Amino acid sequence: MPSAILTISAGQTTTAYAWHTHPMSKRLQVVLSESEFDDLRAVAEDDGLTVSEWVRLTLRHARRQRSTGNIEQRLAAIRAAARHAFPTADVDQMLREVEQGYEPS
Repeated sequence: MPSAILTISAGQTTTAYAWHTHPMSKRLQVVLSESEFDDLRAVAEDDGLTVSEWVRLTLRHARRQRSTGNIEQRLAAIRAAARHAFPTADVDQMLREVEQGYEPS
């Protein structure tokens, strides 16, 4: 959906339209050397992407990889879970029993 931009100049009203790829999209300007940009373009082309698409995907991936939360809290939760002793069976035995449940009687 285009955004309408109303412009009034010299007694005339003009309506212009600007198309946006995403609602509320923002631009990010990154300054690179010519050789850095050429390297990025080559990598993006190898992946079948435009430079913009490649950069967006790479930034999303970096954001997902970033650790969130307090590491001490996370380790405490893992340690607490490891203290529990629940009954379990041999994995192969459990798989055999599951398969037997699928077989007609």
